[in-house]
Formats: sequence, C-alpha cells, structure tokens
Amino acid sequence: MSNASADSLNPLSYVVLALVGDGGAGAHDLVQMTRQGGPVYWGGAPSRLYSEPKRLAKLGYLSTRSEPGRTHPRTVYELTAFGRDALRAWLATPAHFPRIKNEAHLRLLAGDLLSDEEIVESFRGMLPELDELEALVEAMYAQAGRVPARTRYLRLSHAYARKLVRLHREWIAEIEAELASPQR
Repeated sequence: MSNASADSLNPLSYVVLALVGDGGAGAHDLVQMTRQGGPVYWGGAPSRLYSEPKRLAKLGYLSTRSEPGRTHPRTVYELTAFGRDALRAWLATPAHFPRIKNEAHLRLLAGDLLSDEEIVESFRGMLPELDELEALVEAMYAQAGRVPARTRYLRLSHAYARKLVRLHREWIAEIEAELASPQR
C-alpha cells in the first residue's frame, strides 16, 4: 500500500472518490457526471477529472481495470478498501457551510461604481442561466432513481439545488425592487 495520508487528499479527491463509488467509473464518466451536476454543485476544469483519478490510483485509493471502449480500451477506476475507508472517514466529519465564489455578489459589493440600472441589468443577465440550471436540476431529480442505492440522497441533494435556483430568482427580484425605487 502507498504511504499516502489524508493530507494527500483535497476536495476534488473526495468528489472523485464519491463519484467512483461502488459502481466504478472511467474518467470520461466522471466528467459527464460533473457536467450534469457541476454547474450547481461543483466548479472546476474537467481536465482535472482526468488527472485526479490517475493520481488517486498511484496513491492506492483507487484500483484500475481495462474495459473495451468505443474506439480503444478505457480505464475504469474502482474504490480500494483504503479509498473507501478514507472517503468514509472524511464523509463522517462535520460538514461546513459551502464555499461560494459568487461573482454576482461583487456587483453589490462594488455597487457604488455602477449605476443602479447597470446592476439590475447585470443581475437580469443571470435569468437565462437560471432557466438552464432549473431544467438541469429537474432532469437530475427525475434521473435520481437510476442509482437505487443513492436515490433518496440524490433527491435530497437536488431539492437543495432547486432551492438555490429559487433563492437566486428571489434575490434578483429583491434587487430589482430595491434599486428601481428612489434612493432612501
């Protein structure tokens, strides 16, 4: 076994270990899974999802096997006992409030550098993306049953995503109402 420690794991490592789960997954599968839920739950470069499983396999958290692919053999990653133990230990620790990189917030933080109309228009620009995210979340919610062992957990997670989308719509409406009215 590798001399890896929990210090060698980072947030992306845990995402990869959780997505590999009991069913195993190839790097392309991981990219697809994060593309489906990534815009709501996780951001980052898809290229990292090709390199991180390789790194985790070298450290002993994942094992690999080869399967036939469409054009060439593909590598499928599976949790090792070491990887499962590391993931379970991390999952059992207290959850923290999610880290948020909120670019929209910066429009309010530096609101004195823009007109109220510019701020409102900037926030309205988020509405088409919210429409797309809402459709994505509904599709994820509908597909949760395809993973029977995780269905109820996925539905709880997707209920959170629904609320996030709704919260942003409410936030935009509040900003419109406040900034469209005369200054107090």
